[in-house]
Amino acid sequence: MSATDPRTGDVPHRLPVATGRRSTAAVWDALAGRRGLLILAAMISAGAAALELVTPALLGSIVDDISGDGAPRPIWLYGMLIAVSVIAASALGVLGVLLASRVLERLLATLRERLVSTALSMPQDQVERSGTGDLISRASDDVAQVSEALSQVLPSLSRTVFTILLTLGALFLLDWRFGLTLLVGVPLYWLSLRWYVRTAPPLYAAERAAFGTRAHHLLSALTGLDTVLAYRLSAWHTRRVATSSWAVATWALRARTVQTMFAWRIDLSFIVVVCVVTGTGYALVDTDAVTVGAATAAVLYFLRLQGPLRGLMMEIDSLQAAAASLARIIGVTDLADRAERAERGSVDDTTGGTTADSGHTDHAVVVDDVCFSYDPDRRGDTDVLHGVCLTVPAEQRVAVVGTSGAGKTTLAALIAGIHRPTSGTVSAPTDTMLISQETHVFAGTLRDNLTLAAPGVDDDVLLEALGRIGADGLLDELPDGLDSPLGAQGHPLSAARQQHLALTRLLIADPDLAILDEATAEAGSSHAAALDAAADIALRGRTGLVIAHRLSQAAACDRIIVMDHGRILEDGSHDELVAAGGHYSRLWGAWNTHRSH
Repeated sequence: MSATDPRTGDVPHRLPVATGRRSTAAVWDALAGRRGLLILAAMISAGAAALELVTPALLGSIVDDISGDGAPRPIWLYGMLIAVSVIAASALGVLGVLLASRVLERLLATLRERLVSTALSMPQDQVERSGTGDLISRASDDVAQVSEALSQVLPSLSRTVFTILLTLGALFLLDWRFGLTLLVGVPLYWLSLRWYVRTAPPLYAAERAAFGTRAHHLLSALTGLDTVLAYRLSAWHTRRVATSSWAVATWALRARTVQTMFAWRIDLSFIVVVCVVTGTGYALVDTDAVTVGAATAAVLYFLRLQGPLRGLMMEIDSLQAAAASLARIIGVTDLADRAERAERGSVDDTTGGTTADSGHTDHAVVVDDVCFSYDPDRRGDTDVLHGVCLTVPAEQRVAVVGTSGAGKTTLAALIAGIHRPTSGTVSAPTDTMLISQETHVFAGTLRDNLTLAAPGVDDDVLLEALGRIGADGLLDELPDGLDSPLGAQGHPLSAARQQHLALTRLLIADPDLAILDEATAEAGSSHAAALDAAADIALRGRTGLVIAHRLSQAAACDRIIVMDHGRILEDGSHDELVAAGGHYSRLWGAWNTHRSH
């Protein structure tokens, strides 16, 4: 489990957050092959914005016609032109949004897939140190924030920008002084935006981090609910969740306060500029520099900018929140690139140990002088393994036995690549599969659960594997055979059946190295013999490491390793260790005495 600062309730080893420049570069790379379509969408949005200028211009002409400053035209012509321009602008606007949304949704899908792929390949110790809540909040809250920005904000942002630029151009065409008047508002909006950009991003980043801390505390309490209740820690966990929830509320309130202050700055800037534009129009009409219709069009142009200007500023607000979330997502996805570089370099500078894919054609396992601590900041004092050396030749089946806390599961996790050693090296086949006692049944059919190990496998292969492993009786228990739904909403499976399912997956996947971490330790052990037979079949012809729950499993292996307090005490065959009269011999005697009773 990850450590939590008792003073702040925060998680000290958070996952990294990317810089703004790195986030921009990552998005640009993800847009490869779709940038042209995005540019086309922007051009269509520009066309829609240009057509929206037709109505104010025509209304100004109507005013001139009424006042006698222009050549009278039929009113129906104005009505038809306005209707056509509105319809065309709406059609182009919808088309632009659809094209942009298509590109941006694919971009979001790419980012989401990279995030999930990286999360699934992250070392378990890194996830635990950072807190699972941090990772989950990035995959849920942050993805939702970016999704909202991509689907709603960005498609309209380009149209808003074009509307502002084209309106400014139209004001200059009416009279250059109208254009200059509008430019008076630029410093006001700039100062408001500058204040906001300096103030808001740290608040949004802190708010997203607070979400991750709260999710971590909630998950810790819920996943360990039995322990919490057993040790009467409900009140303590409640206080911790309440503290983190209040932190979320505090940061959210600060962010909303900044939003409100930003909004009234925008409104004040607009009021100032509209007064200046109206006054300029009055002065120009009074000196006959422009017609009443031109002044009317200028004021209408600017009035119609109220929505786009306010929208632009508030969209920037949404983009700031999305940028904070995007930086957290890219921070995780970049871990995959770092991991690849680390693997190429072999040495992990953080832990001081190495985990190498052996690439051996003989599929051997080599553990050389390995030490490991779940707290790398306190090396030595908290080591779980101490100078472990182990070699498992290809196709040899080795059992690891010892009392609880001996380091058996930790050793299995290191060989499987879940953790990296604090020091020393671990070399194992690339194609390695670990099965633990906690077997997960995914929501889906029996076929879906089996083909996770090897997608595209024929039903005949699945049925043969079930028969070989001794789980063909499972088909008789399920009404629809391979098509029977499993998981929370499907047919429940007993613990023994779940372990049968996991061993069948192993047989189908056919890895070079199989690690069984008490994978047949079904509670009650009424199916112990059947599960042991299934494990024996699944391990045939491959290198195997068995963390033995029952010594009968160890006795059936080629070799037995006895561990205690993170060290290897004995190494040999069952007969050799029993004859030696050491630690294993005493365990074997106690095991037989227990079975006889």
